[in-house]
Order: sequence, then C-alpha cells, then structure tokens
Amino acid sequence: MVAPAWAGRVDMYRKVPADLMEGSKSGSYFSYFAVAGMLLLFLMESSEFFAKKLVTDLALDSNKDPRVRLNFNITLMDLRCEYAVVDVVSVLGTEQNVSSHITKWGVDAEGVRKRYAGRNKDQKDIKMFDSSVTSTIEELYSDGEDAVSLDEETLEYALRDQQYLFVDFYASWCSHCRALAPTWETLAEVMSDVAEDLVEQHDHEYSEEEYEHAKKVEMPVMIAKIDCVLHKQVCMKQGILGYPTLRLFVDGERWKGGDYRGDRTVVAFADWLQQVEDAHKTDTENSSAKNVQLAHMAAKDRLDSEDEGSDEEHEWAEKVKRHKQRLHHSWVDAEHPGCNIAGHLLLDRVPGNFHIQARSPHHDLVPHMTNVSHVVHHLSIGEPVAERLIEQEKVILPEDVKRKLKPMNGNAYVTKELHEAYHHYLKVITTNVDGLKFGKRDLRAYQILQSSQLSFYRNDIIPEAKFVFDLSPVAVSYRTTSRRWYDYFTSILAIIGGTFTVVGLLESTIHATVARKRRY
Repeated sequence: MVAPAWAGRVDMYRKVPADLMEGSKSGSYFSYFAVAGMLLLFLMESSEFFAKKLVTDLALDSNKDPRVRLNFNITLMDLRCEYAVVDVVSVLGTEQNVSSHITKWGVDAEGVRKRYAGRNKDQKDIKMFDSSVTSTIEELYSDGEDAVSLDEETLEYALRDQQYLFVDFYASWCSHCRALAPTWETLAEVMSDVAEDLVEQHDHEYSEEEYEHAKKVEMPVMIAKIDCVLHKQVCMKQGILGYPTLRLFVDGERWKGGDYRGDRTVVAFADWLQQVEDAHKTDTENSSAKNVQLAHMAAKDRLDSEDEGSDEEHEWAEKVKRHKQRLHHSWVDAEHPGCNIAGHLLLDRVPGNFHIQARSPHHDLVPHMTNVSHVVHHLSIGEPVAERLIEQEKVILPEDVKRKLKPMNGNAYVTKELHEAYHHYLKVITTNVDGLKFGKRDLRAYQILQSSQLSFYRNDIIPEAKFVFDLSPVAVSYRTTSRRWYDYFTSILAIIGGTFTVVGLLESTIHATVARKRRY
C-alpha cells in the first residue's frame, strides 16, 4: 500500500545516518551528567509522589455529641483527701462533689502516692453531736469546766505531762463547734469521774491540792480545748484547716493514725480512745490502759446504760473490730498532707468550669490555711483510645498540634502567699483527624489553648483550683492528600525531556565556542 504524500512530511523523529554522526569526549561527559541529573530528579519526584501531605481545613463545628470527656490526674500538694472535692459548674447547672469515675490517693510530702483513699464518694455523714446530752453548756459549766482551756504555753505543759491529750481546736463563731461543746464537756466530765473513782480507791487522805493533782495523774485522757480565734498562732502551727478539729496527742506527739473523724458522741469518743490505747500499749501492761477502759465503761453507764446491748452498739463494736488495722503506725497522717485526684468528667458542650476546693460538711474550714497548690500530671479532652492512637502515630499530625492536645502535662502551680490560687482558662477546639477511628467508630481529638493566672481571694473566701473551659465554634480538620498519577507521569516526562534538551543546548554552546577558538 502506498502512503499518502503528506504522511512523509510530518515526521518529528527524522533519522540521521550513523556515518554522519561524530562523537566527542565533552559530549560523553555531558551525557553522563544528563543521566545522573535525570535519575536524581526522578527519585526526588517519586518520593514527593508517594509522600502524603497534610491539609488543614477550617469549618463550623458540626459535632453533635452532647458531652465531652475530660481526663485529668492532679495532685494537691497541701490538701488532704478528706477535704478535697471536685465540682462542675456550667450554664446548664452545677454538680457538686462529683464522685463518678474519680479516685483519690493520699500522697506524702514528696508527692509520692502511698495509699488508696477510695472513690470520691460523698463524704460520709456522721453524728455532729451527742443527742443524749440534754444539758446546755451553761448548765454543764455550773460546777466548773472539766474540759481544760489551753494556750500555746499550757499546751506545751500538757504535752509533757499527759500520756493522752485529746484537744478540740475550735472557733467561737463556728456553728459545728457550738453544737459539739456540750458533748465535749460531758466527755471531760466522764474522764474526771473516772479519775475521782480511781483516787478514792487509794487508802490515803489528801489535801485539796493533793486531791486535784492525784486526779490529773489518774485521768485516763486529758480533755482540752483551744480557741483558735484567741490563739491563732497555735492553730496555724498545728496546721488546723477546719473547725472543729479533734486531735489526739500520745506521749507528746500527734497520734499517727490521724485526727478523729467518726461520730461525735461520748461513747464513740470513748470507743476510739480505747482503740488507740490498744494500738499504743506495749507488752508491759500499765495502769493507763485500764483507765481508758474504765472511761469507756463509764461513758456507756452515764449516757444510756439501758441501751448497752442495742443493735447500734453491737454494730459499732463490729466496725471497730474490722477496722482496727487502720490505726497501725505504718501510716502517719501528718506525713501525707497531699492528695492525688485522678479520673474523668463528662462535661456539657457549653461554657463552664470544674474546680477542686476544700469542703467538709462536718467542719467550718479556715480560708487562710487552705492551700490548693497543685501539679497537673495529665489533662486532656477526648477519648483515651484516640490519644493512644495519636501517640502510637497511627495517624499523622504536626508536632505542635500534638503538644496542644495536653499542654498542661507536668506543670506545677504553686502559691507562695495566703488567699491565692491559680485559675486556668482552656479554649477547646474540636479536631477531626483523617483515619482516627476505633473499629468503625470515628473519633475526635481536642486541642487546648491554655492560659493560667494567679487569682486573689478575700480573707473570708476559701481558695480553689479552677479550670474554666469553653468550646470554640470552629473545628479544625486534618486530612492527608497525595498527587494524582497523571501529574506524576507528566513530571517524569518533563524531567527526561527537559534535562536532555537543556544539557544538549549547554553542550552545543560549549562545543561551538571551543571550535571557534581553535580556528583562530
């Protein structure tokens, strides 16, 4: 078949006879250079093609979840677990003393977690005073005060002279203290009655002064009180945080089992004192051991002898038997002033705050003794599984974004003056990440833009560690993208043709220049 005449005219690939072509050394060098350049550019272009790029998009937050999860692990350096509570406040309402999904651990002075303090359950209700004591405080004082009033100097004397010293640290304005006063005076009278009975058992004639001294010697436990309004320095030295604080001293030292926290009744006091004595006594029996037991019996006889075998008393006795190990010396309450609080909160997707503060239904707390210095070990928002996937680099995120997921981790916020506390402001940004899912369920991350400032309180307000949160209406999305195959193919052709052409032009220019110089 004969080709058309116009077909021979269109030929982009005309051939030059081999005998007309001439090689050169410079052409060989430039050929190697061209091949090397093509190969390098090909590898770089291929790497760019297979690499995934991260693209950021901004849009209104379409997250329809009613709540978000906030995970935290915070240590209060100078606030015991019995007083530390977590409250959540938002425009939709207030939830006080949140107990679900929160645990507490007592920590020592170095911040080391030592003992599990239980769930953050509602603080246990106790009897605030002994209802069987019907006499008023004025009537009980009519024959003199048996509970000894102490000051800084006399407290030192009592600590040296008394094996057991039980002190009520109170304030005159405290309602709980006023309600407890008749019960406390009755307990002191019980101890005094036991001392009188023991003195009268001795066949000896006493002068009035000798009789009073003998009573002090025989008294099982000295019942005393200190007014913290009049003797503020004493109470600050003792670290009294709330009123009333009922503290037992044994052999001049604070009892290692901690302050009294049970029912505030005369029988309950006597039972607890007997437990302490049982834990404290040595192999050698001493008279004080018997005296405390006598005081326990006298308290029952004085208040309600006919109910001696009541179900309530038997229940108390069983409880005492089960929990005697709690008084073991291995746990020194004074050496564990802090509390580690960990768990998570479910927060409404509205502006609000959660705060950790000191509160007790059984005490009136002292604002100037409340210290909420804290360390944030961990604080993040979102599902823990999403955080783990990001940490394991299952999805791609910039490093600065990863840091914003938990910006407060490891930060310490310490106050150095009274009536101060740190407040933290958290702007929460919903972050959608391409590929972040657990099974078929899509997960979200949350960036936190955080700032903190030191806040000052009035003298009558208890400081609190506050975390104010607000969700941004704008969400950030991170998605990965890569080049299309035809873009890559076009680039490869451009690399080959472009390199060949440019190097060819360069070689022709150099060859022509050298040839011209040789002619002349």
